[in-house]
Amino acid sequence: MYPNVINKTLSLPDGRTISVETGKLAKQADGSVVVRMGDTMLLATVVSSKDAREGVDFLPLSVDYQEKFASAGRIPGGFLKREGKLSDHEVLVCRLIDRALRPLFPSDYHSETQVMVTLISADDNAKPDALACFAASAAIAVSDIPFSEPVSEVRVARSEGEYVVNPTPAQLEVADMDMIVAATMDNIMMVEGEMHEASEQDMLEAMKVAHETIKKQCQVQLELAQEAGKTEKRTYCHETHDEALEKEMFEKLYDKVYAVAKQLINNKKERSAAFAKVKEEYIESLGEDTEVNLGLVSTYFGKINKKASRNLVLDEKVRLDGRKPEQVRPIWSEIDYLPSAHGSAVFTRGETQSLCTTTLGTKLDEQMIDGAMHHGTNKFILHYNFPGFSTGEAKPNRGPGRREVGHGNLALRALKYVLPSPEDNPYTIRIVSDILESNGSSSMATVCGGCLSMMDAGIPIKAPVSGVAMGMISDVDTDRHVVLTDILGDEDHLGDMDFKVTGTENGITACQMDIKVDGLSYEVLEQALMQARDGRLHILGEMKKTISTPRSEMKPHTPRSKSIKIARDMIGAVIGPGGKIVQEIQKETGATIVIEEVEEGGLVNIFAASQETMDAAVNWVKGIVAMPEEGEIYTGKVKSITAFGAFIEFMPGKEGLLHISEIKWERLETMDGVLEVGEEVQVKLIEVDKRTGKYRLSRKVLIEKPEGYQERPARQDRNRGDRNNDRRGGRDFRDRRRDS
Repeated sequence: MYPNVINKTLSLPDGRTISVETGKLAKQADGSVVVRMGDTMLLATVVSSKDAREGVDFLPLSVDYQEKFASAGRIPGGFLKREGKLSDHEVLVCRLIDRALRPLFPSDYHSETQVMVTLISADDNAKPDALACFAASAAIAVSDIPFSEPVSEVRVARSEGEYVVNPTPAQLEVADMDMIVAATMDNIMMVEGEMHEASEQDMLEAMKVAHETIKKQCQVQLELAQEAGKTEKRTYCHETHDEALEKEMFEKLYDKVYAVAKQLINNKKERSAAFAKVKEEYIESLGEDTEVNLGLVSTYFGKINKKASRNLVLDEKVRLDGRKPEQVRPIWSEIDYLPSAHGSAVFTRGETQSLCTTTLGTKLDEQMIDGAMHHGTNKFILHYNFPGFSTGEAKPNRGPGRREVGHGNLALRALKYVLPSPEDNPYTIRIVSDILESNGSSSMATVCGGCLSMMDAGIPIKAPVSGVAMGMISDVDTDRHVVLTDILGDEDHLGDMDFKVTGTENGITACQMDIKVDGLSYEVLEQALMQARDGRLHILGEMKKTISTPRSEMKPHTPRSKSIKIARDMIGAVIGPGGKIVQEIQKETGATIVIEEVEEGGLVNIFAASQETMDAAVNWVKGIVAMPEEGEIYTGKVKSITAFGAFIEFMPGKEGLLHISEIKWERLETMDGVLEVGEEVQVKLIEVDKRTGKYRLSRKVLIEKPEGYQERPARQDRNRGDRNNDRRGGRDFRDRRRDS
């Protein structure tokens, strides 16, 4: 029997439509939908266990997003020829979905839950990442899984001065702002994006434009759930409570915990130890034979700690480490810390420290990207590493997780706008941030340290970039809130907002925001952005004390680079048959040469370890592409000898005939013993045949004519012989050109 399919459609501001249907595919999942825009189709499913595992006191939510290669008519690369581990791009989309969904599950719901979003059909003009969260939330909406309210995401870009929702790639190409915004019907939940030094007001306006479309997508989900009969959600009981114990602990411990918070201990370990001591003393007071559930003791103590720490900020306008709400932690930085790196920097803010390195490579070092919709190369790479020792933990190093990929991508987006243009930067640039200490805002330390290391490497960036993480403590009952600048790890955990903002003195280059509470107004967002600007400028001032502009010269051990533009028809001459010429240049000089075709013709990128090597390679290439001029004198090398003369390479890749009659003023009967292959000889270009392109050389015109020398009259047979020699030379010359 044909399934009962429910389909809903909505329109974007520019008239394009998005449809969402349920009831046709993946019906054994708790919820499934297919979202379509153009020819892009996403299948989203959600499954949640009926019961929670024993001892689990959190939501074990996993979100997976995958792009099938078949969706774009492609076959995966590699030996296996099948989809494997998620790419960094797919991981980043997973995080976009996860960060929007997670806060909307009930805090006491602990069943293992899996959301899967799969790209099953791809359209280059409808980017799927902007539809993924809509699809995931719609799948939950048509299930019986508890969820507070629908959520959705859209991309908003400012293209040619106009805000566009879910823009096409062509519109994105000329956009100066690119943001993904997630929201419910009433509240902004998540923001992530990049921009070209945008103002705070521009960013707020983009959020408002995005929110209007999101409201429509949330309304469609409500209607879809109504028609699917999924308005009633499953009942569950995943937590046990002891109200008497909770009340007793609050009465006995709140004042003690508040007093510890009020000590304003600056050191993270000492502060944690002071809080832990209060808990340990309470447990000891219960006695060894107590029947009190110690798991609940830990849970309730965490609530007391959170409430006391938050109230300290709301009541006293002072933070756990003694700072005022808008105050940035002490900063120190150093460049050129690693002598062998092309660029290095240590950036320390409070108890967060990043060691950053910048490495410059050639085009051969570009990162290869092979995805269903994303394939090509990338010449700017940023990697973020977060080892266990940075927080005093012992844990195995299993490679970068989703958090590391996300933090690295945020820092990359913050810095890429200030890179020099491709014409001015032939290098592949790799920045690595190793977090050596962490107590909040390590991704922003990566932005600052990465910027310093690029300036230390001598990369001519457009302007320095800094970043700051903003937080917020709020109380809905009393309508109070405090925005915090440069948050600690504890403030991230206890607070209601994590808002990271990066930029130059002129504007914002990237942002990432996660909201943990409902009801955040645009007025509070504007306050956070303006306060972030003050913090960002303060950090920039501290960075400039270390280095204010990029080094004028790169370090001696940094590879030098030079680009030479050549005519399109000269590309083959530089490469040579089968790459013979370019390989010879690299072998003889030690330089690395990369040749690419651009709109204007050809571009020869030369990379060398020393100036001597660079000069040799540059002169060689210039010699190949230079045009010989009649009357000019050249120093050439004998390449081959024939009966009628010698072929001389007088410029790189250019040979001419030095006829036997042009070697000396005296008549030569034979070439035996006159010249040797490899011998250098000075010659003059006396003729360029415009029809055949052949070059005629002379050596004798550079030699003083012998005293009493007289030209002998040309005999008919001698002339005939000379003409025959000329014809043989011409045939031999043509054969050599054809072979080459």
